Amino acid sequence: MILKGKTALVTGSTSGIGLGIAQCLARQGANIVLNGFGDVEGPKAAVTAMGAKVAYHGADMSKPAEIEAMMAFAEATFGGVDVLVNNAGIQHVAQIEDFPVERWDAIIAINLSSAFHTTRLALPGMRTRNWGRVINIASVHGLVASAAKSAYVAAKHGLVGFTKTAALELATTGVTVNAICPGWVLTPLVQKQIDARAARDGISADKAREALLGEKEPSLQFTTPEQLGELAVFLCSPAADNLRGQALAMDGAWTAQ
Repeated sequence: MILKGKTALVTGSTSGIGLGIAQCLARQGANIVLNGFGDVEGPKAAVTAMGAKVAYHGADMSKPAEIEAMMAFAEATFGGVDVLVNNAGIQHVAQIEDFPVERWDAIIAINLSSAFHTTRLALPGMRTRNWGRVINIASVHGLVASAAKSAYVAAKHGLVGFTKTAALELATTGVTVNAICPGWVLTPLVQKQIDARAARDGISADKAREALLGEKEPSLQFTTPEQLGELAVFLCSPAADNLRGQALAMDGAWTAQ
């Protein structure tokens, strides 16, 4: 229970990676602030089952004013944010010349700018307490690129760069900033890509899944949200006190190639 008495805010945590991380942090004793769209009661119940106190705020992560309201809500509800997990993200796939401008703007806002806004608001309290963890969920695409994902790759590379800068600014404090860079994780977002490939190529979902993994991920295995959650728990532990500014790839050897 290394996080007993502390509060973790996880953006984009009503499903997928964010929910998995929230559950793992809750298991370590943290109060949890959930954020996201869609079903709320199911995720709240799943995290409460870990023994945590849970609150929810539905801030749209593309809107700074709503982010400010969410951070104020966390302060009012639990007294501040000790662990900030910037996980919210969206995706759109298109060639650069065909990329809708509004989709570019939305991806940069949600995948990158939101992390700046949450972090700038969380840091004063973390500095005062001289303890904090900022964990940015980047992507393997924060380290390498893929065609037709220009906005996502740009945002995730930016998030890795932001992680490094924040770590330098906080290097002599008890606040650490790191990034986790997952490869393929079977989330609803990725399932849509599998379904689209199956429809496009006229193959089964299983064959589409194999093809997707085979192109990039040598392990031929999806990383699970729980595995990412346990890595986040490690980053919150005393063993990671001097792990700063790193982009940790959990990608089945994707970036080892």
